[in-house]
Amino acid sequence: MIIYGSSFSPFVRKLLAYCEERGIAFELKSVGIGDPDPGYAAASPLKKMPAINDDGYCLADSSAIIHYLEARDGAALIPTEPQARGRTIWFEEFADTVMGACVGAMFFNRIVAPKFLGRAGDSEAADAAEAEQWPKICDYLQGELADGREFLVGEALTLADLAVVSSLHNMDHAGAKWCDGHDAVKAYFERIKARPSFAKWTAKEYAILAG
Repeated sequence: MIIYGSSFSPFVRKLLAYCEERGIAFELKSVGIGDPDPGYAAASPLKKMPAINDDGYCLADSSAIIHYLEARDGAALIPTEPQARGRTIWFEEFADTVMGACVGAMFFNRIVAPKFLGRAGDSEAADAAEAEQWPKICDYLQGELADGREFLVGEALTLADLAVVSSLHNMDHAGAKWCDGHDAVKAYFERIKARPSFAKWTAKEYAILAG
């Protein structure tokens, strides 16, 4: 299976971590915004990433791809128990939308625009997102994790953790400052990001950003 995308994208990183956790073999073909790669264009005509080509079957969007893989290889990181399944899907949606809006403002304007597109980002938009959206995200996650649980849903890693921690990585790259009272969120982030499924990719990201 070929995956098209960049691990700097929280959506791509989520899929990469999912495949690593499940032992799914894949080849990552790095593409960026507007990349003309013909394979990427065929797999994702609307240029959404990630996209896959699985022996001729093409699909784009991280959620769609992960649901496809859960059906192809058997359920593993999306629970089948109804309530746990509902919470897992909710946290992925939360990461992709609520957290995604904050990531879009902070990471794009502080990292993508200046470092990869060669132009200034909107620093006011990034600062506003950090001041207004970031604390609310951390408040919510702190409430979910304050009881000392290791994972967001149940007693094992799920897609919920992969989605939320992938977005937290982008906040970290963008220099988001942790607020007082969010110790459980910080500990959770450090714990999950240390898993090999994340560390393999984020080590490369940190090295690129430091260069």
